[in-house]
Amino acid sequence: MVAVLNKVDAFSAQNASLHRPAPGAKGSKIDITNVSHAFDTPKGRLPVLLNVNLTVQAGEFVALLGPSGCGKSTLLRLVAGLEPPTHGELLQDGKRISQPDPSRIVVFQDPTLFPWRTVWDNVALGLQARGLLEKHDERVEDALTRVGLSQFAQSYPHQLSGGMAQRVSFARALVNDPELLILDEPLGKLDSLTRLAMQSELVELWRRNNFSALLVTHDVEEALFLAQRVVIFGDRPAQIKAELNVDLPYPRKRSDPVIVELRREALHHLGLDASW
Repeated sequence: MVAVLNKVDAFSAQNASLHRPAPGAKGSKIDITNVSHAFDTPKGRLPVLLNVNLTVQAGEFVALLGPSGCGKSTLLRLVAGLEPPTHGELLQDGKRISQPDPSRIVVFQDPTLFPWRTVWDNVALGLQARGLLEKHDERVEDALTRVGLSQFAQSYPHQLSGGMAQRVSFARALVNDPELLILDEPLGKLDSLTRLAMQSELVELWRRNNFSALLVTHDVEEALFLAQRVVIFGDRPAQIKAELNVDLPYPRKRSDPVIVELRREALHHLGLDASW
């Protein structure tokens, strides 16, 4: 994503007055009920999730924390409909999730842009694949405007900084007008300054577009800065150990005593509080 451009700070500042999710949020409600999952390996079954129960309310931002490899990203794959759970049920607004759907969009750590396509064409890809581009091409420009990249519409991926490339991936998701954004460490490969700027941008995209958001991150402070609720998993097979409610308005301050205390609590649940 962006290599710390002044425009990034300006983009975030424009929306600094936004606070809580707007009434009438259009995001989906996700119900995860008694979900367990396992993989077949040469050495037998490998359980990765065990009896997970979680609800994401419409328009809510929920972050998942836990040890590396515990099963968080697997849970995202199940919510995305990329594979069915071994046991249990996943519902979107009361309907069973059984396959991928444009209303649930995944944003990965790597923006995975096609290098031979312009920014505009990369963002248009989803609409083009669904045969909707000709009638709805204005949505591409709208999505680029929402992430502050209109002036880079005819640029190519190699001409973008890391932060800008990830903003293109967000625009590619937003062009589908998703009800749920599934975020698998989308800021994980950014340098620290760009990551901080992009955290603020992600909050504002969520606030302005009213989708539900489910984020996996290994960064405790990031989870507390972004989410309304932080769900903490234990070692594989993942079970929920704790849930932290982050009852703070937006924009948030990283030095807020509430965030400092919640970080301490989260690290305790993760077994990493000895040095704090």
